[in-house]
Amino acid sequence: MAQTTGPILAIGGITVVNRSIFHGQDMDWRIPIATGLAALAFTAAEKAWPAGAQMLAWTALAAVCLTRVDPSVPSPVESALDWWQSGAAGSKTKTSTKTSSTSSSATRAV
Repeated sequence: MAQTTGPILAIGGITVVNRSIFHGQDMDWRIPIATGLAALAFTAAEKAWPAGAQMLAWTALAAVCLTRVDPSVPSPVESALDWWQSGAAGSKTKTSTKTSSTSSSATRAV
């Protein structure tokens, strides 16, 4: 298998998971088809210029993780940050609501 196949398949997988699983959109079958064609094209390009094809594949992987492929769907990094922040903020809000409800009921009892 070529050195560029892994990053190219990761690009397709990350895009499908971000759209379909994280954001609940319908499966877009053009993505896996385009990923397969891109993997074949990068394999052919790697025979002509191995270092350039590998560098381009890894750059494309970084770009897909950091940018929005579809303007209505956040990038995978944005989705991960939202998930991370909602988990951290969710535990803080649960604690603060318990504290505030306890202190307000204690105030009412007095």
